[in-house]
Amino acid sequence: MSDIQTICKQAFKAKFNAEPTMYEYAPGRVNIIGEHTDYNGGFVLPCAIKYGTCMYARANGTNKIRVLACDMNNDYDEFEIAPQIEKHASKLWVNYLRGVTYQFSKKYGDKVQGLDIAIKGDVPPGAGLSSSASLEVCFGHLLSSAFGLGTKLMDVALIGQAAEAYIGMKCGIMDQAISANGTKDHLLRIDCKSYELTQVAVPQNLVILIINSNIKHQLVGSEYNDRRESCEKAAKIMGVDLLRDATMAQLEKFKSQMDDETYRRARHVITEDERVLEASAAFEKGDLDTLAKLMYQSHVSMKDDFEITVKETDALVDIVKNTLGEQKAAVRQTGGGFGGCVVAVVEPENVQKVKDAVNAQYKAVSGIDATIFETTACAGAHFEKL
Repeated sequence: MSDIQTICKQAFKAKFNAEPTMYEYAPGRVNIIGEHTDYNGGFVLPCAIKYGTCMYARANGTNKIRVLACDMNNDYDEFEIAPQIEKHASKLWVNYLRGVTYQFSKKYGDKVQGLDIAIKGDVPPGAGLSSSASLEVCFGHLLSSAFGLGTKLMDVALIGQAAEAYIGMKCGIMDQAISANGTKDHLLRIDCKSYELTQVAVPQNLVILIINSNIKHQLVGSEYNDRRESCEKAAKIMGVDLLRDATMAQLEKFKSQMDDETYRRARHVITEDERVLEASAAFEKGDLDTLAKLMYQSHVSMKDDFEITVKETDALVDIVKNTLGEQKAAVRQTGGGFGGCVVAVVEPENVQKVKDAVNAQYKAVSGIDATIFETTACAGAHFEKL
C-alpha cells in the first residue's frame, strides 16, 4: 500500500468511524507535445504518470456526498445530490466534485446516491500535471463503479471536462481523457475532434523527466480563456469550425484580416498539430533527434506565438538543451502555461546529468529550487471493491 493510500484510508476511518468498502484511483498526466490544441479539435500526445488521486469510500444511505480532503488540512464538505448543485463560495477543491455530481445526477437521476469519501493525492498542485482532472476522473469513475452505472471511460472524461466548465474553465478534453484511458508503457495520441485514441509505445531506452519550476500556475480566471477566444476568433475569420480544420496556407490567406496576436495564436495551434503527428512517429521509431527538434519547436512556438511560457520554464529548457546538446534534448514546457513544469525525454545515462545541471543552475535564475520527477507511462483510472 502506498503512502497516499495509507494516509487516506486511516483518515477515512477516523472521520467516518467505519471501514471503507471501495477504493478508486486516477492518475495525473504529463503532455509530451500538443499544447492548447485540444480545445481546437486537434491532436495531443500525453501519458498518465505515477502520481495521482486516490479515494476510499462507503455508501452512507443518504442523498449526500460527504467528503474529507486530506490534502486540504482535512477540510470537509457535504452537499446534496440534486439536479441543481450550487458552487461552494470559497472551497475550489469541492467545486470539482460538485460539478461532477451535478453531471451524473443530470444523466442518471436517483441512481446516484450518497457516499462518504476521503481523498488524498500526490500530484503536485499548480504544476500543470492535471491534479484537477485526476480528481474529477477519480470521483466520476468512483460514482460509476459504486452504483453500477457502466459509464464509459471517455464519458467519465467528458463529465470531468463539463465539471471544469461548471467552475468557469473552458478546458479541452486531453487531461481527463488520459487520466481515464491511460495505458501502461504507452503514450496516448488523442484526436480531440473524433475522440479516437491511438496508443504509442514508449521505447525502453527513453526516460520521461518532469521538472517542476515551482512557479505555481492557476488557470481558472486566467489568460487561458483569452487564448481560447483568440483561437475561436481566428477559426471564425477563416470560416472553419475549429483550427484543427485549417491549414497554414489558409491562415496566410486570411492573415490580413487578423490582428497580429490572433494570427500568432492560430499559427501556434496549426503548426503544433503537425508536430504532434510527427512526434508520434518519432516516438515509435525511438528517434530522439527528431523528437528533440519537434519539442523545442513546440516550446519556441508557445513562447513567441502563444505567449504562455515564463522566464523560469524558459531557463529550464535552456539548461537541459545546453547540458545535452540539441540532438539529445527533447524538452519543452508542458501544461497550460504561465509556470508549472518542463517535460524532457532523455536517454537513461543522461538523467543524472540533467538533474545535476538543474540543481546547479536553476536557482540563480529563479531564486528557488526545481523539483525533478522521473515517471513511466502508467495505467488510467481503476476501481476496487474492498
